[in-house]
Amino acid sequence: LRTAPTSPGVCTFWSKGRCKRNPCRFLHEASLPRNVYHRAAKLSMPEDCPGKGPESSAVNSANSSSRKRGDSSIEKNPQTPQEKVCRYWISGNCVKGDACPFLHSWFQGVDFAMLAKLEGHKKGVSGIALPSGSTKLYSGSKDGTVRIWDCHTGQCVQVINLRGEVGCFTCEGPWVFVGMPNTVKVHTMEVGNNMLFARAEDGTILVWKGGSEANPFQMAAPLRGHTQGVVSLTVGRDRLYSGSTDRIIRVWDLHTLECVQELVGHTDLVMSLLCWDQYLISCSLDQTVKVWGATEGGSLEVVYTHHEDHGILALSGMSDAGGKPVLLCACIDNTVRLYELPSFTERGKIFSRREIRTLQTAPGGLFFTGDATGMLTVWNWLDLPKSQQEQLPHLMESC
Repeated sequence: LRTAPTSPGVCTFWSKGRCKRNPCRFLHEASLPRNVYHRAAKLSMPEDCPGKGPESSAVNSANSSSRKRGDSSIEKNPQTPQEKVCRYWISGNCVKGDACPFLHSWFQGVDFAMLAKLEGHKKGVSGIALPSGSTKLYSGSKDGTVRIWDCHTGQCVQVINLRGEVGCFTCEGPWVFVGMPNTVKVHTMEVGNNMLFARAEDGTILVWKGGSEANPFQMAAPLRGHTQGVVSLTVGRDRLYSGSTDRIIRVWDLHTLECVQELVGHTDLVMSLLCWDQYLISCSLDQTVKVWGATEGGSLEVVYTHHEDHGILALSGMSDAGGKPVLLCACIDNTVRLYELPSFTERGKIFSRREIRTLQTAPGGLFFTGDATGMLTVWNWLDLPKSQQEQLPHLMESC
């Protein structure tokens, strides 16, 4: 990048938005003549990358975007600068500081807060579990470890090395289940007698039924029907629901283990399923969330479809401090959207460096997110006046 003759000492890395030196021996914004300032912004980065160049602004970004799309094109969910997080702050190299028109925060919303970031996993978090009766939080990762965290201090108290990638991770009652390639390992705390389902890439669903105390889980006949890999499973109202790469949701009777209905509606693989009251909620990479309700005959049909601007990776649901139902939607753009149901009114957003594929709720208004970098984050719904939010402890005291 050539600078104007009047300012030979202008930092070319700063003009591209990439200078990480403080102090820097070359000139930055305070010393730039106006013509160099405007020229540096013009030559810095493509116009669809707001926040990169020194002159970037919300107006310039919006104008450049509209020129590319045409005046008749309108974004589905237009965002004002303070509603959009600064991608360079997220990556740790925004050079504008307080002058940046974009959001410098890991979340947007006034009804919840971030309590803690739990660091330790080297690869993506694949599951989070809070076993009943335990004061510990468990997390599994693709780095081959299970980490156990103290809920009161937020400190990791134990690391279990499983010597293999943890593909899925969940709990039922006092049991913690760790899914790994070609095996399911169980970290037991006391004997249980629950039914366990595991998805497989060939489209089958593996089933274990409760047995004796010596062998509490015995293999049953697998469930077959999907033509491609099973991606998501959930249980509710005496039914097992399975979502697949074949874009179909299958409904299985838990008593007979027979498929009783196929739900067709998504146009891409079904990433996550959630049973909530009398409804089934599904999401897909087709950028939709579908709400399925029962007909008079007892079968399920779509009663509402919510559209997003990006594919959706995971769902979870809980009530806020006021008892209102809130749906958490993790999207492929590294965000989690929070929607109040049934209106789908947006309550806030959570931002991350990488996509969030793991969501977990807990009693006391707690919920957790795990992203592809290995970061585990703890959140909590607020029931305090806004003026008192700064007084919240940065520990998981309510866990």
